[in-house]
Parts: sequence; structure tokens; C-alpha cells
Amino acid sequence: MEDGYLQLLETFLEDSERRLNQLHKARDADELGMAAHSFKGSSSNMGAVGLAALCQQLEERVRQQPLYGIEDLINRIDQEYLVVQRYYRSERQRVSAQ
Repeated sequence: MEDGYLQLLETFLEDSERRLNQLHKARDADELGMAAHSFKGSSSNMGAVGLAALCQQLEERVRQQPLYGIEDLINRIDQEYLVVQRYYRSERQRVSAQ
């Protein structure tokens, strides 16, 4: 399972960078909602419950117009992802060293 776990970590880290980029480049509420939904799912699957909860908040928030003030929520997602990223990178190193 360790090889599978390492691959899972790699995939999550790579995928998360793409999803974060999608959040920042979204041109409308639909794109932003879809990106938040996808990021929520992958974060939840990896046990990053704080990140998943923030993505869920964003997913719900984009259904309300106007979208003013969502920048703060996206910034909170960015900050939480940095915490998650550090953790999973250290996990990747730990598993690779075994």
C-alpha cells in the first residue's frame, strides 16, 4: 500500500495546484463553483477536512449574487492549502525514505 499511498500523495499535490489555479482564473460564478466543488471532493478524499469545508463554503457562496467579498474566502483556501501542502509533502518524504 505504501507505493499506492505515495502515488496518491503525488496525484493530490499535482491536482491541487491545478484546482487552485482554476479557482483563481475562474471567469464567472459557474466556473468558480465547479472548481470549488472539485477541490472540495479531492480534499475530502485525502482527509483535508478544513480545506474541504472552505471549498464547500465557497461553493455555496457563489450561488449568492453578487460575488463581492469572495476574495477573502479564496485567500483562506490558499492559506489552508499551504498547511495541507506542507503536511503532504512531509508525508511524501517520509514514505519515500522508507
